[in-house]
Amino acid sequence: MTSTRTDAVALDESSPLRHTRARFVLPEGVIYLDGNSLGALPAGVAARLAGVVEGEWGTGLIRSWNDARWMELVGRIAARIAPLVGARGADLHVGDSTSVSLFKTMVAAARLRPGRRVIVVEPSTFPTDGYIAAGVADLLGLELRWCDPADPVAAVDEDVALLTLTHVDFRTGAMYDMAAITAAAQARGALVQWDLCHSAGAVPVDLEGSGADFAVGCTYKYLNGGPGAPAFTWVSPGLQADARQPITGWMGHASPFAMTRDFAVADGMTGWASGTHPVLALSALETALEAFDGVTVEELRAASLSLTDLFLRLLDERLPELEIVTPRDHARRGSQVSFRHEHAYGIVQALIARGVIGDFRDDGAAPGIARFGFTPLYLSHADVHDAVEHLVAVLAGAEHLAPEYAERNAVT
Repeated sequence: MTSTRTDAVALDESSPLRHTRARFVLPEGVIYLDGNSLGALPAGVAARLAGVVEGEWGTGLIRSWNDARWMELVGRIAARIAPLVGARGADLHVGDSTSVSLFKTMVAAARLRPGRRVIVVEPSTFPTDGYIAAGVADLLGLELRWCDPADPVAAVDEDVALLTLTHVDFRTGAMYDMAAITAAAQARGALVQWDLCHSAGAVPVDLEGSGADFAVGCTYKYLNGGPGAPAFTWVSPGLQADARQPITGWMGHASPFAMTRDFAVADGMTGWASGTHPVLALSALETALEAFDGVTVEELRAASLSLTDLFLRLLDERLPELEIVTPRDHARRGSQVSFRHEHAYGIVQALIARGVIGDFRDDGAAPGIARFGFTPLYLSHADVHDAVEHLVAVLAGAEHLAPEYAERNAVT
């Protein structure tokens, strides 16, 4: 039975998230399928930033560290992120970039296993994870080992200190079984770290329940914190007393304004801070996270699966020749759908010209991948139907072969 736009609208009318779209500023005539790269602008963020800049900074000046409670921003944001990743706010730090956070956790993990000399990384991971792992290995005199993405635990032996994996693959949207892999690797004596950049805010994550050791995630994708928004770091409560991050800056000191010569680490995750908190970015993020108010992780996941199921079903009906690389199995699918095509970049650019925004990712020697992210808070089933109609038209009219798409933009 062919899926119609009427069917899609009916799904929207019965969705428990049908009202959350109004919490975002979405340009007229745009179908935004790139929230897995940069989330849309939540409605209250611009006003919050104006208030912070003009009032708290402009009028309050340095007094706002106390009067506007800037020092408490990290803790308040951690408490908001915590239920989205199955954690306590007290076990999260927010404030560094993803790359810096990965460096901190990898060094800390390696030092917790001094007799083990190997860090295991998946070759299909987001590049920064591999780059940082290689840098940490070089810094600490360790070995970097690449695993088989289909069986990462097979690479873990008595020499492995840390297995670091991306929960949801940034190219394909394939999702690992966090609990099973964590348990298997830990049974071999290794620590396990998870990159949640393509998970948090879109799929269920249970850091405590899975027994994970470390996790890092960004906040500018499904959490909608804005370009360059700070990352979050999670350390298992059982490791916090012994895990030490290597960038011991003044904000991680037990008494930063005592201005003592020697470093004394603060308790808990406060000790994972380094430099001064990025107040503007944190303020934007705090307001952005209000978009999740009253929404459960279960509702997010149900909506995500419904949207991606519809997209896949429509592709099967209208464009069965496409090579879908995203798993069909719900247990293995994140919140995106990708297909491989020799003209993937041109297809994405032609869609953008029509107001359907996805993105392209290179895949080495293989043809590139067109990616489409599905953010449940602001995407509708009608959007999905219309996006596929545009894709059909692009391919039917060979719009993707236009000469202006032969050369790639700096950001793809």
